[in-house]
Amino acid sequence: MTLRLVVLRPEPGNAATCARAEAAGFEAMALPLFAVEPLDWTVPDPARHDALILTSANSLRFGGDGLAALRSLPVIAVGAHTAAAARDYGFDVMATGSGNAADILALAAHHGIARALHLTGHDRTLEAGGVIATLIPVYRSAAVPVEPFALAVLDHGVALLHSARAAKRIAALVDAAETRATIALAAFSPAIAAAAGVGWRAIVTAATPDDAALFAALAPLAPTKR
Repeated sequence: MTLRLVVLRPEPGNAATCARAEAAGFEAMALPLFAVEPLDWTVPDPARHDALILTSANSLRFGGDGLAALRSLPVIAVGAHTAAAARDYGFDVMATGSGNAADILALAAHHGIARALHLTGHDRTLEAGGVIATLIPVYRSAAVPVEPFALAVLDHGVALLHSARAAKRIAALVDAAETRATIALAAFSPAIAAAAGVGWRAIVTAATPDDAALFAALAPLAPTKR
């Protein structure tokens, strides 16, 4: 029996995680709770900054034409996926973190950065201050309607939680259906898991915030072969 994973993140990340899950031998079902959309923003003077901090590839996907004016800035990327996206968009990557947004400030400081520009989402982990001289939201994740019948895919499956927003929203949706005890959760971090609350069939947490570690954390939930 194959473990069924339900992917809640928005596109294009949803399809990417589903593909990785299926390649790893899981059954994957898409149930996106949000859709990413661009925000209007004004490009700051790149001469006033010494680096560009990116904690999501969405800043590049939804940044629009204004990104071209910032290509002179070296990039500090939160992880390998974001670093690869930055190179695809024509940026030079100075340093790549381990995938944890909280660690990226120390990484920037280590490289002598003092006036970074941070392009980010409306809902974010970091704020301006310290090495971040300017913070500009360039996209947001908007909640999409989820019909009650669509939640049936979660029954005796595992919901993958890539963000605290997803954790809080799936908890609210499931509470209305009173089915929490039949659903397991797999979260990118302990903080994300905590945002979902208690009462679930099981909760596991990835050792690092990436899909490979998330899949590895699922071992205790795998069906027992008979």
